[in-house]
Amino acid sequence: MTEKTRVAVLYGGRSGEHEVSLQSAASVIRHLDRDRFEVVPVSIDKAGRWQRHDLRRITQTADTALAIPPESPEVRLAQGADGRGRLVPLAGEPEEVDVVFPVLHGPLCEDGTLQGLLELTEVAYVGSGVLASAVGMDKDVTKRLAGLAGIPIAPYRAFTRRAYEGGAVSVQEIAASLRLPVFVKPCNMGSSVGIHKVKEWDALAAALDDAFQYDVKVLVEQGIDAREIEVAVLDGVPPFVSVASELNPQPHHDFYSYAAKYLDPEGASVDLPAKLTPEQMERVRALALEAFAALECSGLARVDFFLDRQSGAFYLNEVNTLPGFTAISMYPKMMEASGVPYPELLTRLVELALERHRTRRGLKREFAG
Repeated sequence: MTEKTRVAVLYGGRSGEHEVSLQSAASVIRHLDRDRFEVVPVSIDKAGRWQRHDLRRITQTADTALAIPPESPEVRLAQGADGRGRLVPLAGEPEEVDVVFPVLHGPLCEDGTLQGLLELTEVAYVGSGVLASAVGMDKDVTKRLAGLAGIPIAPYRAFTRRAYEGGAVSVQEIAASLRLPVFVKPCNMGSSVGIHKVKEWDALAAALDDAFQYDVKVLVEQGIDAREIEVAVLDGVPPFVSVASELNPQPHHDFYSYAAKYLDPEGASVDLPAKLTPEQMERVRALALEAFAALECSGLARVDFFLDRQSGAFYLNEVNTLPGFTAISMYPKMMEASGVPYPELLTRLVELALERHRTRRGLKREFAG
């Protein structure tokens, strides 16, 4: 009998999206093919402590969101043998894993920091590497690279807290360069955390103050009378691009906020596939692939766009290199609607991670002149 691939599903994290990660991980653990994979649940709590959990206990509870039992043993991740990773408990025997499946969202999770650690331990992992993870997390840098690649972006201003508090950027200056409404966003957060729709300039300062609670850099983006269109991309030769979906936030939410995404089961309706013309569908799928390539993504990404209701133009919103995997998350739903069921999607992601790992391990690291 062929030995199963040991997959460490890593979840939790120290970001404001910790709870979302618990929901995503519960879904991933439930759907990974048990005939092919041995699942090793590992969490990072809000204090940064890594713990190894009992899969049987998780399976028995069947929770839609994983709790993190405080009594689970604390572990460290280290380099193992032959390109594997090693989970080393503070007391007890270490165990090796073949691949890490990060199901984490937000800073210190999907922004390249965790990916750097995984690179240092030389273990295979699902998703983009350090560069694409860091770039995709920073909405400002994402838009800069997209603009260089010719991908349309909406007008915006990005600046640091130091610049704002030092007077280098003012509300008056922003008001002179953009028109209402505008959206205020922390540059390095996801799941709509810290995002505000500002309809009056008098409300901008308070929105900036709140956004700066989550990041040292924020952006103020031109609001567009737009439809919200999303596309899922799965790496491969060639990459697989899903049909697009459209999010329709309910009027009482005003936009697709954190509450609409995760707290209100009726916060938004979804058209899957999106009600686009064949030309629009082809255009947005092509743009999603261009964005995936421009940021040098690997593994997977969800690429979000605005479709201007007046002009019909698409504008890149953001690229999410570790999208949600909850029961209602759009990345797996778009893939399923495009012919890739959830369990098969997870299998392909693990296989892509192992393939990328083999390729990178084959590169030379020493030069003898």
